[in-house]
Amino acid sequence: MTLLRTHVGSALRAARTAQKRTLRDVAGDARVSLGYLSEVERGQKEASSELLNAICLALGTSLAEILGHVTREVMAHESVTLTVVDAA
Repeated sequence: MTLLRTHVGSALRAARTAQKRTLRDVAGDARVSLGYLSEVERGQKEASSELLNAICLALGTSLAEILGHVTREVMAHESVTLTVVDAA
């Protein structure tokens, strides 16, 4: 099982790198520390909704867009586990 914060961090990092922006640049625009943003992107910290919104605004994207990406990733990683039971 992958933690939700890992998917959120990956989505934020993907948005940032697609814009060819640095952690320092986005952290400054979002008014959060560079270290904290780095931890959020790596899935080590679970950001509050206020912080996520600030990061999304700094990236010029919406929270809904990031959460949509996260939803698709979670759905792709979820799978039904079947167990074969030998009746013999």
